[in-house]
Amino acid sequence: MTDPVTTLPPAPQQLVDGKLVGSSDDATYPIINPASGQQIGTAPDGTAADVDAAIGAARRAFDETDWSTDVELRVRCLRQLHQALLDDAEPFKVLTTAEVGMPAFLQTAAGFDVPVEALKWVTDLLEGYEFETDLGVAKPMGIPSRRTVRREPVGVVAAISPWNVPTQINLAKIGPALAAGCTVVLKPAPDTPWVAAELGRLVAERTDVPAGVFNVVTPQSNEVAALLTTDPRVDMVSFTGSTQVGRAIMAAAAPTLKKVFLELGGKSAAIVLDDADVASAAAATAFTAMIHAGQGCAITTRLLVPRERYDEAVQVAAATMESIGAKDPADPGAICGPVISQAQRDRVEAYLRLAEEEGGTFATGGHVIDRDGFWIEPTVVAGLDNSSRLAQEEIFGPVLVVIPHDGDDDAVRIANDSPYGLSGSVESGDLERARAVAARIRTGTVAVNGGVWFSPDAPFGGYKQSGIGREMGVAGFEEYLETKTIAEPA
Repeated sequence: MTDPVTTLPPAPQQLVDGKLVGSSDDATYPIINPASGQQIGTAPDGTAADVDAAIGAARRAFDETDWSTDVELRVRCLRQLHQALLDDAEPFKVLTTAEVGMPAFLQTAAGFDVPVEALKWVTDLLEGYEFETDLGVAKPMGIPSRRTVRREPVGVVAAISPWNVPTQINLAKIGPALAAGCTVVLKPAPDTPWVAAELGRLVAERTDVPAGVFNVVTPQSNEVAALLTTDPRVDMVSFTGSTQVGRAIMAAAAPTLKKVFLELGGKSAAIVLDDADVASAAAATAFTAMIHAGQGCAITTRLLVPRERYDEAVQVAAATMESIGAKDPADPGAICGPVISQAQRDRVEAYLRLAEEEGGTFATGGHVIDRDGFWIEPTVVAGLDNSSRLAQEEIFGPVLVVIPHDGDDDAVRIANDSPYGLSGSVESGDLERARAVAARIRTGTVAVNGGVWFSPDAPFGGYKQSGIGREMGVAGFEEYLETKTIAEPA
């Protein structure tokens, strides 16, 4: 197993009101490398006092500094952060592989390069964004009035991020929020506090961001973290994670009617029509389901294939997974690494046992890998229909369920028969036919015949229980803005 410990950045600290600090009571918790199961560092176990101080700092910075109104300052600071990330790209990537278990190849995409590019994209957007729109003169109720629509920052944002692709999601929240003029308290998942703390260090040491504008707290306790969702000084909660936690955050934010952005779970379907290259599509979907051990909310984890080609699709998917396997994430050839923790490994294993109880069979995989760290065999499940829990619930492991369909209408029905609506794909030999099917899929993103939607300028988010709002693109930036209409005599 590759040991990256000697090349990791400085030990993580919280960033509160411009200062890099430990926990107020000096408590820490271990950071575990999921590939080895070994401790690689410790994180400050933020206290309620730390969270309170961070919220207070963010509130003061929004109310008492020029951050919310000085576009030039925001542009300069965001460009400084972008450059700092480029300068520290290699150690940041090493840290991500060590802490997250993310395969090195993914760093050139969602792991690091694309999120850093997205930070530049939103900074460029900010530089040319028109915060005021002149609606011209009208005579409402007979009174000549000139109307102006202003876009203004929401205020203090609590950004709560998950462990699967933390740098991408951290930057997808803090980049637009800071660009919009908001101040931020970032709370990462306790499985991956270090990459978030490293963002805090770069902001503190390499940028002119005023104290209190950006804060990072790393409490392990859910109860302490929950203070961010109830404190009246917080104007908006931006959360990415499970649907279950999203519901709890929405309920917690309701008494103070905070604005809420939620990017939640998915159980996305890859639809293969009967005129497509079924073998190629099955191989591609199996490959996708293995990326980062299946720990991606938008990964297609249901493969819908024509019934008459079902056995072939299962065999090809299984052969693809077997040929790739699970490898040390530091290996340049790794596609599937470990899952994040023992708790997640146990959760995925429970779903595998459930697959057997429901009458499914494993074309490949189906078990924990007996090695240090937290490993699951890449798995293809056959013999289940869409009503099974394996097909309805988000597993977040390298598990692909193959389901037969009986034509385009049936495929659409199965794809939409889900509480989720985050992503999906359609494969067909006829582009117009594929487009017609894609138009009927109730999800926030759809890939048609191999098209790629993941890009800084493309909004991402879901229908139904996959969330509320959009991240990335202009829509993602405008999530952090309020709309004000001003009228004056004409």
